Amino acid sequence: MTRAEKLDQRREAGQRTRDGLQTAALELLSQRGQEGVTLREITDRAGANVAAVSYHYGSLKALCDSAIEHALERYLDAQLLALNALGSTATLQDLAAAFARPMMRALATGGQDLAVMRTVARVGIDPPQRWERLNGKFDHSRREALRVLTANLPGVDEEELIFRTRCAAGLLNWLALAPIGAELAAVPAEQIERQLVPVVAGAFRGDAPVGC
Repeated sequence: MTRAEKLDQRREAGQRTRDGLQTAALELLSQRGQEGVTLREITDRAGANVAAVSYHYGSLKALCDSAIEHALERYLDAQLLALNALGSTATLQDLAAAFARPMMRALATGGQDLAVMRTVARVGIDPPQRWERLNGKFDHSRREALRVLTANLPGVDEEELIFRTRCAAGLLNWLALAPIGAELAAVPAEQIERQLVPVVAGAFRGDAPVGC
């Protein structure tokens, strides 16, 4: 084996360790939040030694922040993919389905998708310091939602529409952590969509007439 091949192997092994630590951190963060996670639990779950956290991330906090940032980015990418697909004739029901799609998919599939959503929900009120890097994606998501909301609710000012969007996001975050979320995870995906989309659409609609 050449020196270059050995170097590639070490790099691959290092990346596997990094990925394993981040996955373990994400799973534990989704269950308990950042205050309830210990270094030993993460390394035991990842099958790594304690020194690996310091080597690859610098500290437990840096590892948790990296996992949280990863979760936020995955969530935003999935939501933007759904929102960007909405055409000029999209209804509030269409917007609600797109806005809630990452949550509905996570409830239906479980595993790391659900861990991502639960982590996003837990950090919604206390985002990591480095999350400013994602401001562009948050702004893009907000603009796409406002585009559809403004077309469907022309008499409602932008400040009110932003408030309703934040309420809808808060509702989904609560669902990720509340017992009802676990109940929904046990039913078919079609039923999750049938029950959840009208509720999110209602948050967007506010007190507007039902025909809007």
